[in-house]
Amino acid sequence: MKKFDNTTMVGLLLTLIIIFSFQGEIIINNPVHILLIAVPLTIQTFLIFGIAYGWAKAWKLPHSIAAPAAMIGASNFFELAVAVAISLFGLQSGAALATIVGVLTEVPIMLTLVKIANSTRHWFK
Repeated sequence: MKKFDNTTMVGLLLTLIIIFSFQGEIIINNPVHILLIAVPLTIQTFLIFGIAYGWAKAWKLPHSIAAPAAMIGASNFFELAVAVAISLFGLQSGAALATIVGVLTEVPIMLTLVKIANSTRHWFK
């Protein structure tokens, strides 16, 4: 519904601000832990996208199906993971930290994958 577009965006931003306010010090003080979480997530996301996108090309699917399918496959749905981790383990937990790192990495990764999908559009009929 159009009338809730701004409300949902504000709610998501407030949630992220609250989460980062609780985990910010941990993120800053433990860069190695953050890398140990972020690197495998990054590799996994690119790998799943590559497999799905390549498979769609091999099956001769149109780009309008291949790109969104690969993006959906590569998405980790960290918004749900954050909510579950916080409700089960609390804001200060390691599980919440892992999902927050996921949120931090997923946005730039997914934007990169969109750029890849758009720049390889010519591979598809």
